Amino acid sequence: MGSGRAPAAALRATRWLLPLAVPACCVVWMLLAFAPPTPPALAARRRESFQVSVGGIVGAMERRAAVTPPVLGNEDIVHASPRPPAKRHEIIDTAPAPPESRGRADTSPPPPPERELIVDASPPPPKLEEITGASPPPPKRQARVGTQPSPPPPQPAREERQPRAQKRAAVVDRCAGRYIYVQELPSRFNSDLLRDCQSLSEWTDMCKHVANAGMGPRLTRTGGVLPPTGWYDTNQFALEIIFHNRMRQYGCLTDDASRAAAVYVPYYAGLDVGRHLWGFSNNVRDALAEDLVDWLRATPAWAAHGGRDHFLVGGRIAWDFRRQDSGEWGSRLLLLPEATNMTALVLESGPWHVGDVGVPYPTYFHPSRAAEVASWQRAVRRARRPWLFAFAGARRPGEGGTLRDTVIDQCARSRRCGLLQCGRGRRNDCYAPVNVMRHLKSAAFCLQPPGDSYTRRSAFDAMLAGCVPVFFHPGSAYTQYRWHLPADHARYSVFVPGDSVRNGTVRVEDVLRRFGRAEVAAMREQVVRMIPGIVYRDTRAPAGGFRDAFDIAVDGMIDWVGRIKRGLPPWEDDDDQRRWNGYFNSR
Repeated sequence: MGSGRAPAAALRATRWLLPLAVPACCVVWMLLAFAPPTPPALAARRRESFQVSVGGIVGAMERRAAVTPPVLGNEDIVHASPRPPAKRHEIIDTAPAPPESRGRADTSPPPPPERELIVDASPPPPKLEEITGASPPPPKRQARVGTQPSPPPPQPAREERQPRAQKRAAVVDRCAGRYIYVQELPSRFNSDLLRDCQSLSEWTDMCKHVANAGMGPRLTRTGGVLPPTGWYDTNQFALEIIFHNRMRQYGCLTDDASRAAAVYVPYYAGLDVGRHLWGFSNNVRDALAEDLVDWLRATPAWAAHGGRDHFLVGGRIAWDFRRQDSGEWGSRLLLLPEATNMTALVLESGPWHVGDVGVPYPTYFHPSRAAEVASWQRAVRRARRPWLFAFAGARRPGEGGTLRDTVIDQCARSRRCGLLQCGRGRRNDCYAPVNVMRHLKSAAFCLQPPGDSYTRRSAFDAMLAGCVPVFFHPGSAYTQYRWHLPADHARYSVFVPGDSVRNGTVRVEDVLRRFGRAEVAAMREQVVRMIPGIVYRDTRAPAGGFRDAFDIAVDGMIDWVGRIKRGLPPWEDDDDQRRWNGYFNSR
């Protein structure tokens, strides 16, 4: 009976479920018929993604089981961050631009005809490895595919790299071969002279001119002729103070004389002799100079080379330090045996003395930044110059028929010459910096005949004004300032033999009118580019930005002493210099 009930129950369940099965099959069929098909590409990507994910996980697990990767050293890390931008520098004119610089990409607009864009064509500084001899760093290593990374080096190996880095840092010395040792002197040789400034000159109040570290009073009322900053009423005999204060800002000073390329002696020789030019005996004129050489001879720095690596600055012409036995003018400083071993940087060197080197006269312009130089260069380029040539100066009393008198007379008779005469019975226009610079900025050429000596401060004032100098004797510039002026004199100046002018066979105006407008513009541009190298920067400003007359003089002095130490003559043989020898038989 039990077995008969089971089939009966199954039959009853089937009878109840069969009506429900038919609608369920219809619903399933409708879902399959109307569902959107899966794209083949998507299905393939899903299958590949699944396979890659599974394969990557399995591979990572196998590598982790095989070996633990080491920590990468510094040399294996690649930095993808951008380099910091290079520091911008103010750039000024110093020389004509080389041809290759014209192809340099520049996103700034082209400069106007007046050349507002200031180009520095000086050679780039040497690379660090060129200075130190060190090789450049090796290229970064790239990871090699298919090889296992090497295990990290042990800690002692990292410690061994430290001494090598320190040794490399010790080799890098930007001042190597450029150190200057300043020989500290007793105050009687320099600062005491400034404290007693009333005695420095019989005719000039030097107390105001020693102010501002030797630059003199700041010029404030310029009437628009000069910029409001960087200009001072500087005395032409203040070079020793200016040079000493610039040396304090020199970036390669050393306290070890054995490391120095040269030894600077800050003795104010010109200020010393200037206070004793009139009304004193020769013993008084020579007293401090003789005291100096006795003091130097006892120093260790002197003993190393006998003073041949020593140099001083005399803020006057060399004749003021070479009084002959029968003379009564100046001192005998440069004739003392010890001083003949030294080198003297003077405003005018002697033509027959190797130990003299001429350096530029101080001008009224002492910029503290390169931007001030660039601004002034633009101003003199745009200056209106109604005169063909000009002269500023005075006649020499009791010297009738001199070259200077002839030049003044020719200028006075020409409508194309601007004449600013000075002297007795006239206004002190020649001693007012604004008047002088306004006058020189108004001419294309500026006449520079010799006066009391071959050289004139006016030559540097003229070049500062963008005026092409006209020289009548090679001793006025060409044989003097060989470190600071181009060897090719025709690029920036005009030479007219003085004898031909004095005897009346040559008129200066006729010579200057032969130059075409393009030639004059080219010479003026060269003069404008020379401005940074003939001015002394503000003595209180840090070094950098541009190379001034001080920087050029120090570089020249280092090379000069280096040649002496190697047993070479200070000057290289120069046929161009020898061709002027005949002019020094007479002034």
